[in-house]
Amino acid sequence: MSRWLSDFGRCARSACAAAFLAFAGYAPANAQDSDLFPNTGPDVDVALVLAVDISFSMDIDELNLQRTGYIEALTSPLVLDAIRKGMVGKVAVTYIEWAGVNTRHVIADWSIIEDQASAEAFVQKLREAPIRRARRTSVTTAIEFSIDRLKQAQVRPIRRVIDISGDGPNNEGGLVTRARDAAVEAGVVINGLPIIIKRGWSSPYDVDNLDDYYRDCVIGGPGSFMLTITRKDQFAPAIKQKILRELASPSQSDITATPARGETDCTMGERQWRQQWERN
Repeated sequence: MSRWLSDFGRCARSACAAAFLAFAGYAPANAQDSDLFPNTGPDVDVALVLAVDISFSMDIDELNLQRTGYIEALTSPLVLDAIRKGMVGKVAVTYIEWAGVNTRHVIADWSIIEDQASAEAFVQKLREAPIRRARRTSVTTAIEFSIDRLKQAQVRPIRRVIDISGDGPNNEGGLVTRARDAAVEAGVVINGLPIIIKRGWSSPYDVDNLDDYYRDCVIGGPGSFMLTITRKDQFAPAIKQKILRELASPSQSDITATPARGETDCTMGERQWRQQWERN
């Protein structure tokens, strides 16, 4: 009887979430583009793609801190409590790594996280995977590959979210704004974690206003947001804070909000790469 009541309670919470979002004028993920995504399997609050930059502009120390930040966040008591308090009480997560158009790795495939044991099983895959780096930066590929992963998710989410971390603008693979707009049109929210760390060395591809670039060219969808990392010691707390926000049920203001756009040149990365190539 108690198990039946628990299942009934979760079902009721899921229905309440859908009703709230519909009332607010925001269709749940499983009501949008039903032909694009499978919408089969267990109900979850969020289908979350963690899309992590491994381009050569990130040093090994930063890549380790980034990986560790996700491991600590996903097993954090605060994050697990936020998952349990969701409308359904479960989330589906996958962790991918990206760089240029030919670099796309699934480090941990879709898994449902609902408690400490399931979180530990997921992050163990991150602990065991080698740290890698690769050439170029294609945020476009990160978004498109994330959409492909969402198409493979055998769950019924209330929301679909892509979480992109990166330390540079798109420099190959097509216009990032086109990929972003297609994802948003499909009902997917894109959040960002721009990494702007001042190092002892510089690169011709460094961008001082990467946060503006992410705001204007990468993130999108109702309630989308970004957090910026400017120091190495910010990796773990920023990643945890971002995941907590992504797991939280959207408020009325989140549902109706759209990110304010500035006038950032969304082709700056391609232009930088072309200019550097012409110099050489």
